Amino acid sequence: MQFGIFSVGDVTPDPTTGRTPTERERIKAMVAIALKAEEAGLDVFATGEHHNPPFVPSSPTTMLGYIAARTERLVLSTATTLITTSDPVKIAEDFAMLQHLADGRVDLMLGRGNTAPVYPWFGQDIRQGIPLAVENYALLHRLWREEGVDWEGKFRTPLQGFTATPRPLDGVPPFVWHGSIRSPEIAEQAAFYGDGFFHNNIFWPADHTRRMVELYRARYAHHGHGTPEQAIVGLGGHVFMRRNSQDAVREFRPYFDVAPVYGHGPSLEDFTEQTPLTVGTPQQVIEKTLAFREYAGDYQRQLFLVDHAGLPLKTVLEQIDLLGEEVVPVLRKEFAVGRPADVPEAPTHAARLARAQG
Repeated sequence: MQFGIFSVGDVTPDPTTGRTPTERERIKAMVAIALKAEEAGLDVFATGEHHNPPFVPSSPTTMLGYIAARTERLVLSTATTLITTSDPVKIAEDFAMLQHLADGRVDLMLGRGNTAPVYPWFGQDIRQGIPLAVENYALLHRLWREEGVDWEGKFRTPLQGFTATPRPLDGVPPFVWHGSIRSPEIAEQAAFYGDGFFHNNIFWPADHTRRMVELYRARYAHHGHGTPEQAIVGLGGHVFMRRNSQDAVREFRPYFDVAPVYGHGPSLEDFTEQTPLTVGTPQQVIEKTLAFREYAGDYQRQLFLVDHAGLPLKTVLEQIDLLGEEVVPVLRKEFAVGRPADVPEAPTHAARLARAQG
């Protein structure tokens, strides 16, 4: 099972000091977070994609290429690649290039994002969000697997005999996770292709997550890719830890209250009760994360959000140290207990290449 960090890349004032980092500082902080994740023994670093303030990661492959040059083991991913407003040809070429530079340590999570104005900025209509996701991925899927592609669809100009370059490393395309918070159509899309389904459940109660994951698993089996238990599932999570739970709550509360993702809404207490957010001790994080398996089954990837809402970099790096030293080693051991032998591990380039070679 893989454990890692995902970042939304927000530039938010620290509510305790009033200071706002510069864009350069925030970008450099994201790099430092990725390097710390590898140092701490985590498996994955994922960055979001945004094209509007207060977020900075508008070019994920640029950032991940830079991180690839400074790491050796870390899987580099996206927390969202905007399949609806990005050209599938550009996605195909950018991520194949990144694959080569990173020696295969690359996958990506496709999504529609959560910012409505991005659609007209890139010449699209938000009312076509689902059809765009379906059509664009159908093309992307072919571009990585075929040369001389002929294509005609609704949302982009036709292609005649087009070959995306470079070709995927070793002839094995990057593994794709389809990310969705609430859309069953995206769970169906992931199941149809036999790809991974990532439910970023940080906003949602367990019952909703259970329904989405069960739908994906059932449809994965329906399309002939394996049993429901063999489907590839990833989950989000959000943690803030201190040795004493009261200290964690007291320190994190001002950041929670103004967070650009969910601030100015439910109270911290309500949110931690109803969603996967855990604010407390490392042991509390372990217990709540292990409970995810009760409603999602045995899954393959767990990503934690630890760095938004203006938290100082020093504090974020402390969170990653706690994950690496006290939380993830226990989770690895406990998640392995009782895991059926036929439940696959998280896909890696090496494993997928070996399977392709028979």
